[in-house]
Amino acid sequence: MKILVTGGAGFIGSHIIDQLIDNGHEVIIIDNLSTGKKENINKKAKFIKMDICNPKVKAVFKKEKFDYVFHLAAQIDVRKSVEDPITDAKTNILGSLNILENCKNFGVKKVIFSSTGGAIYGDAEIIPTPETYPEKPISPYGICKLSVEKYLYYYHQIFGLNYIALRYGNVYGPRQNSKGEAGVVAIFLDKILSGKQPVINGDGKQTRDYVYVEDVAGANMLALESDKIGIYNVGTARETDVNKLFSILNNNFQNKIKEVHGEAKMGEQARSCLSFELIKKDLGWEPGVGLEEGIGKTVLWFKNSRV
Repeated sequence: MKILVTGGAGFIGSHIIDQLIDNGHEVIIIDNLSTGKKENINKKAKFIKMDICNPKVKAVFKKEKFDYVFHLAAQIDVRKSVEDPITDAKTNILGSLNILENCKNFGVKKVIFSSTGGAIYGDAEIIPTPETYPEKPISPYGICKLSVEKYLYYYHQIFGLNYIALRYGNVYGPRQNSKGEAGVVAIFLDKILSGKQPVINGDGKQTRDYVYVEDVAGANMLALESDKIGIYNVGTARETDVNKLFSILNNNFQNKIKEVHGEAKMGEQARSCLSFELIKKDLGWEPGVGLEEGIGKTVLWFKNSRV
């Protein structure tokens, strides 16, 4: 099958592409390299440097005649979305609409959309949080992701475009960009390996659901194969606070890194943890890599990437 991956030079997208190519699919990438890196791209994939807002996207769809689309390209920094919600919406809503219009017009069978769990649910009262929990995003980033989910529902109902939206927990692993993608694991590792002091925001008791990137890519493969339509969490149902995360990281450095706390970030979410019961039932997915193992693999990659 011929498959488009938007944002395919990025952290998660590049892992999805590796699995798609391993499964024998033909892959084309659209990425503007704003946060993605060319070195992430599988050599067997065709790369087109282009922004998803560009009207020339239409010509790519017309020429390539895609069967399926994985849509990951986005402005992914929650803090940037707060600072500049207009730019965030231009990329994350209007750029997504540009992709969806072309999917509709050129006969794409299905869209697999990379959404967000934590940023859509906000501080949920039910932990682990199921897909039925009310969406209460408290950032423009979360609002945009939820908006695209609603557009997907519209395109399915009115035009028959099939879709699955995957609401990720906090994805971590090899290739994560400590600058552009703002994952705490990557940020801490970058600091440690640069000889700088990592700083934990506030008391460090804020929790997240850390899910390994190869498990996330596996969920995308199952979404591609499934005939289901709808929204699924991709998480571990396991809460880990930042202090515990730091401790696991520190174990990989003989516990030599000092634990330092700084000021709390205003408005930072206190808890986030996703139920994966629905995706297990409908798609047969569950997380396979535990946090300690995943952190170990990630540390090794970050060390090797600096050699």
